[in-house]
Amino acid sequence: MQNELEQAFLAKSAECFEQMTQVLETMGDDLVNVRPDLPGANSCYAIAFHCVGVVDYWLGSFVAGARIPRDRDAEFTASGTVADIVERLADAAERLPAWVRIAVTDGVLDRDVADHVTSGTTRTELLATATPEWALLHVLQDIAQHVGHMEITRDLLLASR
Repeated sequence: MQNELEQAFLAKSAECFEQMTQVLETMGDDLVNVRPDLPGANSCYAIAFHCVGVVDYWLGSFVAGARIPRDRDAEFTASGTVADIVERLADAAERLPAWVRIAVTDGVLDRDVADHVTSGTTRTELLATATPEWALLHVLQDIAQHVGHMEITRDLLLASR
């Protein structure tokens, strides 16, 4: 049985994934990999790909101990079809309930995950003290803000057509 935190997290993350999917499907394969003409902008495909990386790292690796390989820099250069990225989002959404369950019942299982993904004193200190609740909120904040990025990107690209 899910507790209130699990229910809330899964409901809000499902909304985010649904909104991302709608944006991607609206754009179609011809625009999904296009970056708007703004400094540092990313394509919607890359943003969604990054969101899967966020979920896999923070919940799959950090919380659940799965040690899922991640190349964060490559997330922002990823490209492909709408069908590919929609499937990746759906797969991530399917993995979430088990990882959220681990977070609320067992806590963080792999604080050493930082050693194989990133370095830096601040990051290492964070990973040493972050609670499972913090990890859940961090993931939700990240994917929610990226929904907004995707919507802005879509609007800019569609307006320039």
